[in-house]
Order: sequence, then structure tokens, then C-alpha cells
Amino acid sequence: MIELVFVVCLTAAPNTCEHHAMQFMDLTVMACMSGAQPQLAQWVGDHPSWRIQSWSCQPVRLDHDA
Repeated sequence: MIELVFVVCLTAAPNTCEHHAMQFMDLTVMACMSGAQPQLAQWVGDHPSWRIQSWSCQPVRLDHDA
């Protein structure tokens, strides 16, 4: 499982930021990186008062100790 992890900040208050993630079952990290921008653009379109500050694709870490 791959996770698209991104940080968004409020346009009106740039120091107010949140972490978000989208998970994908059948993608490689490279496929996630190739397809991330349309996914992020859709998220921003649905949340117009936020802007993407940073993003990355990574394997989902499963904590078995939690």
C-alpha cells in the first residue's frame, strides 16, 4: 500500500497547517509520484482556502506495536 502524504496550509493564515494522506492499494511509489499532482489539484479544488505546501509518496508503515 502506498500513501500520498501532503501538508496543506490556510491561504489566509499560512502558519496554520495540517498533514493529510491518501492511500492507494495498487500503486508503486513511482506511479504515485506520477499521478500525485492531479490528485492534489482535485483536493485543492475541493478545499479552495488551502494550499499544498509539500507532498511525498511512500509505503504505508504498519505499526504492529500500536
